[in-house]
This record gives sequence, structure tokens and C-alpha cells, in this order.
Amino acid sequence: MTAFRLLSNPAVAPLLAARLLSSAGLGFGQVALVWGMKANGYGASAISLVAACKALPALLILAGGVLGDRFKRHHVLAAAELTASATWLAIGVCLLDGRTPTAVLCVLALLSGTAFFVFLPTVRGIVADLLPGAERHAGNALVGQTEAVGALVGLAAAGAVVGSFGAASAAVLKAVLCLVSAALLLRLKVPLRRTKAPGPISELAAGWKHFAAHPWMWATALQFTAAVIATATLTDVIGPLFMSEHGRSARTWGIIGACEAFGALAGAVLAVRWKPRRPVTVGIVLLTFAGAPLLAVGITTPSPVIAATMVASGVAKAVFLVLWLTQLQKTLPVEMLARVNSWSIVPAYALAPIALLLVGPLTEADGPGHAALAIATTTLLATIAALLVLLLGARAANRREEDATELLTAS
Repeated sequence: MTAFRLLSNPAVAPLLAARLLSSAGLGFGQVALVWGMKANGYGASAISLVAACKALPALLILAGGVLGDRFKRHHVLAAAELTASATWLAIGVCLLDGRTPTAVLCVLALLSGTAFFVFLPTVRGIVADLLPGAERHAGNALVGQTEAVGALVGLAAAGAVVGSFGAASAAVLKAVLCLVSAALLLRLKVPLRRTKAPGPISELAAGWKHFAAHPWMWATALQFTAAVIATATLTDVIGPLFMSEHGRSARTWGIIGACEAFGALAGAVLAVRWKPRRPVTVGIVLLTFAGAPLLAVGITTPSPVIAATMVASGVAKAVFLVLWLTQLQKTLPVEMLARVNSWSIVPAYALAPIALLLVGPLTEADGPGHAALAIATTTLLATIAALLVLLLGARAANRREEDATELLTAS
């Protein structure tokens, strides 16, 4: 079954609609918070502090993995969306008042991050609940396409909304979209696969056992960490401050962000048909492009050049995501997907708050260009390190196979 024929499948249609709306909401939230704070007079350090608070609940990815495997996944997702809706409604109210203390925005950012990090590992496993194995690659690609379309619309519209009506309006729109997404998710029919659940520590330990057994998962987690840090620092701090410093508006930044979503859409379409022989190696190399927009910012290129690098980054990350999820779904039992996925992404989101805290003072001291170049360099170094881990893991596996063959021959 092709990805496009899946559109008419009633088992996944509510999920696709929910991901479309929720991804559009992410675009509105991404533009609203940073530009709203800047318009209200907050500096780079305050903006990076709030961004760090939004990323701080990263360790809840592990809890989200347990919840996603223990309970019906669409219920977990809907609860996260409802929490996000209430939180962003409150953020919208705060952005109307330029005197809101930074501490209040930090608390709301923590709540928003909590909802996101419970949501993330669970949504990456729900396709395996809804579709049989042969259809999951196409299903993952179609979900990626849907998310990219939503982000494209959300980011492009968010810049216009913020420029015309203010950041608070964009934050409220995000709240509404999360609410509708929750209602759609509740329409899914997802089986509860487990009848007897051990304690959460045992569940996490079981997930870690599967993750630790595969060196290719370690390598991917390393490169994914660098890519997440690059993306978070660019979108939450460096990008908007660079645009403001060079007289470019929120509308322009929204269009540039939409270019990455356009690239993600193209990448998800490409991923439907492209099934490389070495998907993990290809995915690791592709994530290097996450640093391309930072390089463009670092050398102070025109907005069209930055937009072009965002397209390339979007294509690369979308293809990576489909390859990664499909490989996980081929390797792991369905009931383990959320927990193992949470172990693979927790380093990225655990380190992202630290990077966001550091990038604010670095930007204030040396400017957004120097900060961008520093992070782009770490992305390239992470690629080299991840490929080395992958190579060493493959050699170790080959040695084990050779030893086993020698033992069988000797016996």
C-alpha cells in the first residue's frame, strides 16, 4: 500500500489530521514565544533561559516511553495535547502583558516542555499500533509528510500573524490547534497490547537492555543529539536574534522556518521510495545538514541563502526520521518501541537545555554569528564520532560471528 492510499484508511486518518494541526501549532508556538518576548523587551539571556526551561523536562522522555508502552498510546497523546493547550493559552495571556515576570514564563515553558516530552516518544510508536509491518514504512513517511505540511503552514502563517496581530494571537492559535488535535486523537482505535505490566523501573531497564544491545542505536543517538542542539539553538535563540540584529522581521523568519518544513515535506516524499542498503549510515550522514543553516547564519549570508540551507536541513531530517523509525520497528517488539525510542533520544533533549542556557550569554558576548559557527562545528564533529562508533560496533559484531563460527567448526 502506498503512502497516498493510506490517506483513505480510517485507521490512520484521525492521526494524520491530528498531526497536521498539532504540527501547525508547533510553528505558531515557535515564532510566538521568542518574538513575543523580544517585543516585550526581554533580552537574549532571558529568552535563552525560557527556551532552556521549555527543554528542561527532557528526562520525562523516559516517563513518556513507559506511559506510551503501558497505556493506550492515543490516550497518552491526547492528555499531552490538552496540557499543551491550557499552557499555551496562559502564555498568550502573558504575552499581552509586557510586565510578566520571567519566572512565570519559565514555569509555563516547563509545562509546555513536559507535554512535549511525554508526547514525543509515544507518537513515534503509534504507527506500529495502527498498521501491519508491510505498511509501516509508508505510514511513517506519510506521517512525516503530514507533519511537514502542518509545520510549513504554521510557520509561514505564524510570521504573518505575529506581524499583524501580535505574538499573543499566535500563542492562542496554538492552544486551539492542540485542543482539536486531542479530540481527533481520541477517535483512534489503538489496542492495549499488555495485560500485565511490571514496575516502571523494570520497564525502563528492559528498554535500556534493548537499546544497549545495538551499537547502531548509540551512534544514531550521538548524531541525533548534535542535530537537536543545532535545531533548538537556531530556532529558539540564534535565528530570531540574528534576524533582528540585521533588520529582518518576524515575517521573514517565519518564511525561512517554513522553508525547512517544505524541505521536510520533500524529504518525506523521497523517503517513501528510497530504501538505502545502509539506512543507519545514510541517516547519520544526513543529519550533518542540521548544521547547514547555522553555518549560513555564522557567515552572515542573505536570507535566501539561509532559506536554501533550511530546505536542505528539512529534507535530510525527514528522510532520517523515516529510516530511523522503520529500522526501529523492524528490530524491536512493538510493545518496546516507545521505551527504546525514549532511550535513544533522551541524551539529545537532556543536553539541549544546557546548550540553550549557554547560547544566550554567548550570543550577547560575541553575537549570534559566532555562536552559530560554534554549534555548526559540533554538528560536524558529532558526525565523525558517530560514524566511528558505527564502524567499531560493526567490527565487534563481525568478530563475535567469526568466533562463533570457529567454535562450531572446532566442535
